[in-house]
Amino acid sequence: MHKPALAALVLVLALGACGSGGWSRLNPMTWFSNDAEETIAPSGGWQTATDRRALVPVVRELEVLRTPEGAVIRASGVTATQGWWDVELRPVNDERPMDGALVYEFVLAAPRQSTGTGPEQSRSVNAAVKVSNAKLAGVRRIVVRGAQNARSVRR
Repeated sequence: MHKPALAALVLVLALGACGSGGWSRLNPMTWFSNDAEETIAPSGGWQTATDRRALVPVVRELEVLRTPEGAVIRASGVTATQGWWDVELRPVNDERPMDGALVYEFVLAAPRQSTGTGPEQSRSVNAAVKVSNAKLAGVRRIVVRGAQNARSVRR
């Protein structure tokens, strides 16, 4: 009589522990489910890299070449000295049109050491960017800005 009563008592306690103490450490179903969202970002946020490139002094040429997927915007500029590098047409406003205009800044990095002036042909820089048809929707004008001037093309 003691063995069936003892077995029933153990069974009741075991089942009771699983049912009412669902979040107890004894319940194996909860061993890996106490996840909490943790952020790895620093409290002030991540530091973003600052683009220290300058605007090209003079934008000489702007050309838009149509493609089946959209267009290629190509610009040429002239610097004061030789050796400028890391040339890019950097989009303004995340390539979203502003008043019907898609605006880019013609940026480049300064030479790392002193360089000569040389003829204009040796100081010429070129940059291009591909733009999809979706981004060109609603665009009536494309503008490329330099330090001293800007060039624009109407569609």
